[in-house]
Formats: sequence, C-alpha cells, structure tokens
Amino acid sequence: MNQDDLRDIATKEQEKNAPFLHTVNVCVAASCISSHSEQVKTALEAEVKRRGLENCCRVKGVGCMGLCAAGPLVSGKHHHGSSDHQTTCVASGEQMFQMATASDAPVIIDAILEGKPAPAAIVLDSQLPFFTGQKKIVLENCGEIDPDRIDDYIAAGGYDALFNALTSMRPLEVIDQITRSGLRGRGGAGFPTGLKWSTVAKANTNGGKFVICNADEGDPGAFMDRSVLESDPHRVLEGMAIAAYAVGASKGYIYCRAEYPLAVKRLKEAIKQAERLGVLGNEICDTRFSFRVEVRLGAGAFVCGEETALIASVEGNRGTPRPRPPFPAESGLWNAPTLINNVETFANVAPIIRYGGDWFAGIGTEKSKGTKVFALAGRVTNTGLIEVPMGITLRDIVFKLGGGIPDGRNFKAVQTGGPSGGCVPEQYLDMAVDYESLASVGSIMGSGGMIIMDDTSCMVDVAKYFMDFCTSESCGKCVPCRVGTVHMLDVLQKIADGTAQKEDLALLERIAEVVKHTSLCGLGQTSPNPVFSTLRYFRDEYIDHIEHKHCGAAVCKVGRVLAAAGVGA
Repeated sequence: MNQDDLRDIATKEQEKNAPFLHTVNVCVAASCISSHSEQVKTALEAEVKRRGLENCCRVKGVGCMGLCAAGPLVSGKHHHGSSDHQTTCVASGEQMFQMATASDAPVIIDAILEGKPAPAAIVLDSQLPFFTGQKKIVLENCGEIDPDRIDDYIAAGGYDALFNALTSMRPLEVIDQITRSGLRGRGGAGFPTGLKWSTVAKANTNGGKFVICNADEGDPGAFMDRSVLESDPHRVLEGMAIAAYAVGASKGYIYCRAEYPLAVKRLKEAIKQAERLGVLGNEICDTRFSFRVEVRLGAGAFVCGEETALIASVEGNRGTPRPRPPFPAESGLWNAPTLINNVETFANVAPIIRYGGDWFAGIGTEKSKGTKVFALAGRVTNTGLIEVPMGITLRDIVFKLGGGIPDGRNFKAVQTGGPSGGCVPEQYLDMAVDYESLASVGSIMGSGGMIIMDDTSCMVDVAKYFMDFCTSESCGKCVPCRVGTVHMLDVLQKIADGTAQKEDLALLERIAEVVKHTSLCGLGQTSPNPVFSTLRYFRDEYIDHIEHKHCGAAVCKVGRVLAAAGVGA
C-alpha cells in the first residue's frame, strides 16, 4: 500500500457514490440504536427499493449526529456538486428528522426526494443553534461516514495525514507540529501533548516503546469517547499511528471498557480493515515503519482511567496506581517508555498534521487551543454531544446549544469534570470555558462531561452522590482514599438525614483536605472537589440541612419527611 493506492481507493469510492442524487443518513450510534434506529434504516432501505430508486438514492448508516435527545435521527442530502471542508455538522440544504420510526419511512423519502412536507413532529430544524454553533474537528466525520467502511473514511481524506507524515516528515517534525498546535491532553489533566510526545521520543530503550489510547471513560454522564469510537474509529487509529511514528513505537493498545460493546466491535473491525489495506501492520506506505494495535478490555474500574492503573491492567495485573516518578513516558508498560493519550487527543492528531499546527493554534484561547467535545446531560433540553471552540461561555453551551432548562425551571449549576470536578454556579455562566477558567472556580475540564442541574437539585445530595461513586470506585491501595472517602460519605449522609451537628461540617472540610493532599493518585486527590465546590457556592444549603433540618429541594431524607408532614420550604 502506498499513497497512490490510497488515492485510488478514494477516487473509486467517490465514483461509486457519484450517481446518487440523494443520500439518507441514519444514526447507528448507541443512543439512536437504543431507540430502534436500525429498524428505521431497514424500513428506509425497503421504501427506496419498493419505489425502484436504488440507483439514485442511497441509505447509509452513520455515526452520532449529536442531538441524542431527539433520536433516532435521520438526515437527507441533495448532491449538487462538491462542498468545501465543513466545520459544522449541517450541510447546505440538508433536511433532518427527529424521533423517527419505521412507519415514518414513506414520508421521510417523500420529503427528501420529492420535497413534500413531513409531519411537524418529526421535522428537525438543521439551523438550530445546537448545530450551527459548533465547530467540528474531532467530530467532523461523525454523522457523515459509515463507521464500518474504511473506504468511506478514506474518501473523506482518511489516512492522508499518516501517509504524508511517513513520506515527507521526520518524527521530530511531526512532534513540532503537535507542539506548535498547543494541543493539550483531552483526558482531563490538560498536559501539553507535544511535550509528552517529545519526552517519549527522547527516552532511551532497548525493549521498544508503546502507545496506549485511554478509552476508559468512566465519568457519570460522559459519552464523548464512546461516540467517537463508535462513529469514526479509523480517526483514532490514524492518530495513534502518527503518534507511534513520532515517538518510535511499534505496538499500540486501546484500553476500552467492556461496557462499550458497539465501540469495541467497530474498533476491532476497523483494525482488521486497516491491516488488510496496509495502513496498519508491517512496512506501512512502503516504509520501514510498522505499527500494530490491539484492543484491551477494562472491567469497569474507574481508577483504571489513571494511567499507571491502566498500565497495570493492560499487563494483566490488578488495576491499581503506583507512585510517580517514574512517569510512563520514561517507564510505563512492561517498564518501557509509553505514550498515553485519550481518544479525543488522538482524534485531533490527523487534522493537525493535515492542516498544520498553526491552524489548530488559531482556534480557542491563548492557553487552551482548539476545540473541546462535551457531553451534555442532566436538566438541559438538548442532551447530546457537541464540539465547540475553547473559550465559549457556559451560557452559550447551556442556553444556546443546550436549548436551556426544560419545564421552565431555573438553572442552578453545572458539574464539569465528573467526580473529579466541581459544580459551577449561575454567577459564572458568562465565564469562558477553558482549562484555567474552570480551575479558577474550583472545577476542571475533565474529559468533557457536563451535567446541568436546575433548582430541583439539592447540592448536598449531589456531593453525596459523587462521594458515593468515588468511595465505591476507590481501589483501596492507599489509606487516605480508602478510609477518607468513606468518612466523608458518612458525614454527608448524616447531613442529608438531618442528624448532623454544626461541627460535622468542619470535620468534613478537614477530612477533605487530608484526602486531597495525601492520596496516591488522581482519584483520591480530586474526590473532594464536589464537596469543596458545593461548600464554596452552596454552603447555605448545608447550613439549612444541619441547623434547620430542611432540604429546600425536598430531595434528602429530612426534606421528604418535612414535605410528608406538610411543612413548606
């Protein structure tokens, strides 16, 4: 396989699709599949066949279109020539349909092919701010290509960046582009990607080097990595291969949780397809560079999102963290230098190599470059997946793209960064979303989960929920996390039950400080963050529980008891 072969595949795929005047895309990512999108796709195919239109209308299964709240999603496009590189998921003239069922197939085909009006209940405005307010880099192919077909990915420019890197760039030039881009790790910590790559590249080794993709997405309410793997698996494989070339690795692993069966299935199939075509395996692009990838399944341990625990799990050991240094970049998998980045980080690599580091650095803020993928969940109208430039405000995310709070309720807070993050209150809605801004208000970017809460949420209960999660997910290796999280949960439970005293609040804060500063890994060190942030911005709710035995949201035990007794807030 060489670059000419790659271009031939792209040309043949484009020629194959040229006769079709219409394309009907059906989302076949996990969210829409759970709402029976596969039956919708089958019904649309049958309707096209019944009308004898197979030669001019193509029905295709595609990845996530983003607006999960409205699934199953269907889009229809008219082809009037080539279009420029897209930065949003909505093409000119595209028709979209929401909550589609198999019985809607005839009216959807009528609307797409004949311009007949479809029932208002299933029509989705493709110019909603949810779509037009995005800028897609990582998700540019999601909702556009068939994730099961490597030819579709190649026709969209796939693997061009890898071939260009192998044939026209030295490894240090690749690292330089990544460094110039300002890309930071999208797994949560925000460590400069170029610096990490250069560290691994410089590491001395006699036993080889490894590249690992961290797909152990365990935050409640987070589904960014899952959607990327389900929708565009080759994008991640291409990014890993470029990274391996840059740092001098020949073996890679994707560590994915077993709870993502569709992502695992499509990843494994993508690896097989890439090996058959020669874009993975031995002597890629007729060069001396070889790179192979395997999928390793995690058993759902949240702590395995921490890189040293992940490495232990890949090695076949119990997934527990170890002290650092040495860092994995110097001594990681089987004591060899190991590059670990998460799914979204690798998905950014090919576009950076294709368009240049300066192009990527021109997006975002001074210290937080590029875009970020977020999963919107909780009390927001448009739950789903979005990709926006760094520096966008929380208000735009929640009220513009997210569509605001349903049922006329009031916004209360947004939890960013999962159990390791914090709750950001209404007063910071106009804050720019980047690594530094979120840290300044007691939260973190994390992997990109955003859980929006309205005035029906009790912040004591929110803190208790995340502390319960951290307690159950603690590996137990270090005492501060193993014991401290249990004690914090006990105090929070007493507050929620109405049995706590005022001194318990001071005790909670003291324990949280100890756990933060003495835990071995990031799980324990960040587990008090929801407590710190809710105490910082919603201390009055804690006081109300303790002194007045009252839960304003009637969520906690004391609140339910008073509500049942007819005592108002």
